[in-house]
Amino acid sequence: MRKLSLSLSLLMALHMGAHAQENKTQMKPGLWEMSASSELLNLVEQIPPNQMQNLSNLAKQYGFDMPKIQNGAATSKVCITPEMAAQNIPPSAYHRQSGCEARNASRVDNRYSADLVCNSDQVNGQGKAEATLNTPESFSGKTSFKGTVRGVAVDESANTSGRWLAATCTAGKTVN
Repeated sequence: MRKLSLSLSLLMALHMGAHAQENKTQMKPGLWEMSASSELLNLVEQIPPNQMQNLSNLAKQYGFDMPKIQNGAATSKVCITPEMAAQNIPPSAYHRQSGCEARNASRVDNRYSADLVCNSDQVNGQGKAEATLNTPESFSGKTSFKGTVRGVAVDESANTSGRWLAATCTAGKTVN
């Protein structure tokens, strides 16, 4: 169960990392709903409530709220500012907070990819984030990570997606 909890923490971090801002077609600024789904997330309902609270506290330490997890998917709302939408790379401040960073970011047409490199006491390893901006209002992609989280071996992947909800961000959290 400890491995599941730690893996879930990392998967949520990767979920946030997969939200690409490819720019041949520019991502529309505003409130977005972003989701990650995986086999691991299907097991979340087995985590006791006190451990889920610990995971939520851990997520807050890394600067983001615990996404809603239901039916094998983690879903969160994120505010994308016009400045963020105009960038050629995704927001990455949270990576630095968790000891991870995006490297070798590239964009070809509407496809984005980046290597995730984590080197901290909590998270150590490498991963990959890939996404395609299907329209200015939707994207789909995949993230993967192999390494350790708090000393526990992790080899996880998730499918990601996002959809634009509104032009204003009253209910979302900005990712920098």
